[in-house]
Amino acid sequence: VQLQASGGGLVQTGGSLRLSCAYSISIFMFNYMGWYRQAPGKQRELVGTIRNSGRTSYVDSVKGRFTISRDNAKNTVTLQMNSLIPEDTAVYYCNGVDSSGSYWGQGTQVTVSS
Repeated sequence: VQLQASGGGLVQTGGSLRLSCAYSISIFMFNYMGWYRQAPGKQRELVGTIRNSGRTSYVDSVKGRFTISRDNAKNTVTLQMNSLIPEDTAVYYCNGVDSSGSYWGQGTQVTVSS
């Protein structure tokens, strides 16, 4: 199983970025998929998840600003990030969990300048 994240970059405060994660197998094989992030000197934290039902959940700090969606035909999961703030600066990782374990993408850097 391979996950390929893309879409990171540099953006000013208040801007938007869209991250995508391409999965090498059908995303229906996963119990749920998610996005995590790790800022310098901090532990990796969960940003949000999306289940096969389409139900999403988010960490409080991104609620109302970030949206996770899925494209079943393309086997991709997208993280739309709006109203970005410097505290969102981190390496973002996509993830998928199935009955065999947890799988990770390579990470993509998001930098928000003040």
